[in-house]
Amino acid sequence: MAEVTLKDASFHEEEARLLAELRTLRRRQRGLDPSASLPNLTLGQRVADTVAATMGSWRFILIQTTLLLSWVALNVTAWVRHWDPYPFILLNLALSFQAAYAAPFIMMSQNRQQDIDRQQAASDYRINIKAELEIELLHEKIDALRQKEVTALTQTVERLCALLEGAKKA
Repeated sequence: MAEVTLKDASFHEEEARLLAELRTLRRRQRGLDPSASLPNLTLGQRVADTVAATMGSWRFILIQTTLLLSWVALNVTAWVRHWDPYPFILLNLALSFQAAYAAPFIMMSQNRQQDIDRQQAASDYRINIKAELEIELLHEKIDALRQKEVTALTQTVERLCALLEGAKKA
């Protein structure tokens, strides 16, 4: 299929520039590996993502629940020496410590994901604009074809009318 040049459409200068930029970007991205477009993550970002993924899983919840129930059961039943008797102050301290360190890691991961989502939204917006411009271009082409057909039909009708007039006179 032949590519349409911007001369074929009567776009505003900004729309034409955006369309050309998006076409160039699309051509450049066609040959790239999708994983290659991901930025190199720093150690902190990788740790934050790993912590967030681990703490946001059912596996973590089940392990955490098992550990907490075991802690409480061992301290209530005294099978093992009471290292944290009721009201489990050491357990509260450990959970507070865990939450104090987990929250910043999770927030860092969420902030990074928010940046990725923002970039994807901007990309989606540009793609939508490009699609709108391409559709507008197609409408203009169809209108031009329709105008050619109407002109050809009008000329044919005029010729037929002239032939009929000539046949009536003869």
